[in-house]
Amino acid sequence: MTSPLDAEPAPYIPPPSEAPRKSVATLAWGAPLQWLLRGLQDMQAHPGIALFYGVAFTTMALVLGAVFRSSPEYTMTIASGCLLVGPFLAMGLYEVSRRREAGTPASLGGSITCWDQHLGSMAMLVLVLIVLELLWGRASLVVFAVFFNTGMPSTTGVVQAVFNPDNLEFVMAYGVVGGGFALLVFALSVVSIPMILDRDTDAVFAAITSIEVFLCNLGVMLWWGALLSGLLVGALMVPWHAGLLVVGPLLGHATWHAYRASVQWPGQESPSDSLENSSPPA
Repeated sequence: MTSPLDAEPAPYIPPPSEAPRKSVATLAWGAPLQWLLRGLQDMQAHPGIALFYGVAFTTMALVLGAVFRSSPEYTMTIASGCLLVGPFLAMGLYEVSRRREAGTPASLGGSITCWDQHLGSMAMLVLVLIVLELLWGRASLVVFAVFFNTGMPSTTGVVQAVFNPDNLEFVMAYGVVGGGFALLVFALSVVSIPMILDRDTDAVFAAITSIEVFLCNLGVMLWWGALLSGLLVGALMVPWHAGLLVVGPLLGHATWHAYRASVQWPGQESPSDSLENSSPPA
């Protein structure tokens, strides 16, 4: 006769997942252009708010440029600070688009303070992005040390030195390393921050979902990333980086629509549900 002590223990059954329910949509190639169009409509609906954020992004670019020209050794530090501030500024634009989509009044004060209810998740995600940027900077120094053949360039002749024919191997290596880090940062953040704002998810779940969106729609996401990069480069080439006055808010609003098109939630849960628990616009 078998005693109760000899009986095999019952198999472990994990508890049901507490992660929010969602599905990743399959995106069409024309979707990024639609996101930009909807972002433009958000800007036109709230031009004053868009101008405020455009001035903020332009100021950050001017500060980075000034530091690079006068004290290049501090460029990475200032860039880290901009990377810390940038997501919080972008979240304000997402908040405006979210409220407009839900038919709720939006205001500058409400957009500036919308992150305070999601500080823990945002801080964790921003910390990850800063660590990746620091690793990126370290990898860049290694590539310079190993592949650069004509001596470290000065701040006045950096473009000519980098694209010297003797440094072709460096350009290729730097492109591979920098491109890898850029794709990783893009995959982690393409929809994660607007998701934190919309659903108050934790940073890990938001980052995993963002990577899932990137991998499930690889071609469209690369096309979207190329559009973002092209618009940003064009904006920075305008004197005094004034193009960011328009491009910065446009891409912020468009990113919200990219998230809304990429991540779908059950039909009974609408974006306005989360607005009921958020603070009213100031």
